[in-house]
Amino acid sequence: MSMILSASVVRVRDGLPLSASTDYDQSMGMQECRKYFKILSKKLSQLPDRCTLKTGQYNINFISSLGVSYMMLCTENYPSVLAFCFLDELQKEFITTYNMMKTNTAIRPYCFIEFDNFIQRTKQRYNNTRSLSTKMNLADMQTEIKLRPPYQISVSELGSANGFSHIPVGEYKGTGKISAAPHQRLEPVTLPGIVSFVLSLLCGALNLIRGFHAIESLLQNEGEDFSYVIAFFLGTAACLYQCYLFVYYTGWRNAKSFLTFGLICLCNMYLYELRNLWQLFFHVTVGAFSTLQIRLRQPQGKSPDYNV
Repeated sequence: MSMILSASVVRVRDGLPLSASTDYDQSMGMQECRKYFKILSKKLSQLPDRCTLKTGQYNINFISSLGVSYMMLCTENYPSVLAFCFLDELQKEFITTYNMMKTNTAIRPYCFIEFDNFIQRTKQRYNNTRSLSTKMNLADMQTEIKLRPPYQISVSELGSANGFSHIPVGEYKGTGKISAAPHQRLEPVTLPGIVSFVLSLLCGALNLIRGFHAIESLLQNEGEDFSYVIAFFLGTAACLYQCYLFVYYTGWRNAKSFLTFGLICLCNMYLYELRNLWQLFFHVTVGAFSTLQIRLRQPQGKSPDYNV
């Protein structure tokens, strides 16, 4: 018989359980699945926002949104579209009921255990598919799953060492490979961010033009210092890399932006004799402004009205 067996709400950053359905099944299969629940809850921040783990007779599905993950255990033959509709319903109710500030500051497990009442009611409704009245939601979910299917995490990817399991951060099976720093979307671009991007491109172009002029001067006058050419082109590369960091998510993004800004400052210090104070001030200020915008534009959580 296909059915939902249990569900839980977990905080993404540290795996703290916020609420869970009451589960009395003590079979070996269920005990094994509870172990997988604990493993996955500790690794949610490294996983995509929608995943499925198949564990023989059971499937674990979960979605993550705004720092909270909604996990459920069902039998292997339970329809995937119903599973994610169930999780989507839990997500919408939890976001509506609880202030996100409270979930972020919670310090003890199951501090929202009263949410179990809603989980149980919803679970019973989804286990009685004849009574479901969500045909429109099911159609939307089917389309969503076809367009962006959940990442498939295999049991073989869950290692065990001294009783403590872990998930390798290399890649996951599914629609493609992902690294420890997944292809996360960044927050929407703001007007200051656009301004910083354009100014960084401008500084890069100015450094590039001055670099070519320095090469021409070097060819005409043998006494010219070639290190100035290097400084100009390094400045160009630093400005363009700031633009890249602003647009794309990458590991150690903030640290890279600070190091890039340091390189911009060093290049301008070396070019002190070729630039006036206003030019130096402009280049350094733009570099600092771009670094700030990179720091402010963080990976985004999924919006509350997202279907899955």
